Amino acid sequence: MTDYNQFLSKTVIDLPPSGIRRFFDVASKMENVISLGVGEPDFVTPWNIRDETIASIEDGYTSYTANPGLLELRQEISNYLNNRFKIEYNPENQIIVTIGASQALDLAFRALLNPGEEVLIIEPAFVSYPALVKLAGGKPVQVGTSAENGFKVTPEQIEAAITDRTKAILICSPNNPTGTFLNKADLEKIAHVAMKHNLVVITDEIYAELTYDEEYTSMASIPGMYERTITINGFSKAFAMTGWRLGYVAAPVPIVQAMLKIHQYTTMCAPHMLQHGAIEALRNGKEQVSEMKRSYRRRRNFIVTSLNDIGLDCHTPGGAFYVFPSIRNTGLTSEEFAEELLKKERVAVVPGNAFGKSGEGYIRCSYATSMEQLQEAIVRMERFLQSLNINKEQLALEK
Repeated sequence: MTDYNQFLSKTVIDLPPSGIRRFFDVASKMENVISLGVGEPDFVTPWNIRDETIASIEDGYTSYTANPGLLELRQEISNYLNNRFKIEYNPENQIIVTIGASQALDLAFRALLNPGEEVLIIEPAFVSYPALVKLAGGKPVQVGTSAENGFKVTPEQIEAAITDRTKAILICSPNNPTGTFLNKADLEKIAHVAMKHNLVVITDEIYAELTYDEEYTSMASIPGMYERTITINGFSKAFAMTGWRLGYVAAPVPIVQAMLKIHQYTTMCAPHMLQHGAIEALRNGKEQVSEMKRSYRRRRNFIVTSLNDIGLDCHTPGGAFYVFPSIRNTGLTSEEFAEELLKKERVAVVPGNAFGKSGEGYIRCSYATSMEQLQEAIVRMERFLQSLNINKEQLALEK
């Protein structure tokens, strides 16, 4: 029998599979499952965006574009970043349209990292971050946070993790999986450390439009940070365009041009017709984004209150569409809780340890689903918790 490991990269062999997908592969084969897992809007892409894309195909826009994307789209991205966050990027040479924000992250790591150089990742963190750093030849260094501090990282924690191999800090605000929002004061503290130690900051701002209580600040707008910040964003979450796989990166010219070299050889360009849809989204999608945001906020308020009412301690997230309740009082690990909840009540959630060690003792629940589904999920989860208490009482009696 052939040993295929002899043909494969050791880096790839050692990569663990996604902790998110495993549960939903199981859930997809079950009936009557309520999924609170996959981080995807439950809205369909607004019709005007779809209509513009269909029209572009009918008009014959099916060829390659320039490697960094249509200049018209890059101009709209530049306008958006300037108008919304007060950061100016030249559409000619500072912006690349990518295959989702994920490719932008991949390009950033590969353009920055020499073998063994380190990236500080604030945990809990999206599952792909450490893997992408490893695939780029770097070393991910997790910096854990806790619910006691609202899952916000402190400057002292960052300082303690820095070594002479540290190259960059990766932040995501609002955060996936916790929903934690970093305001201007929080960002200024991180910026101070980055400038002090001459580090690059890669900021994943894919949920920037989905913030509910405070005004969003982009890291590149903090004084002294424009020159050392890589801003990553996209259309998936705010515009309900996950399957379109369109993102973008904006950064200083030397960094963008380095990323463009990789993009040219590996991807060529994002699909032509989809870029026309993205132009329409930026020009005429603001009202739909606001509508979806209002709906998410109502659901956030419902699920946070409900989880706390049934006995799962849950902080109020400032953005995105996730809650990250503690399940420590059940005595189960994150994986045990998720497995038992799926098996007994057919509610799919993601175990917190999928997002790093500091996620153990928590579960991620997405509220990007209908209010009816959320209400039923809470009923099932409460029933599950009650069954755990009964089981504990039975065990106590048996002893």
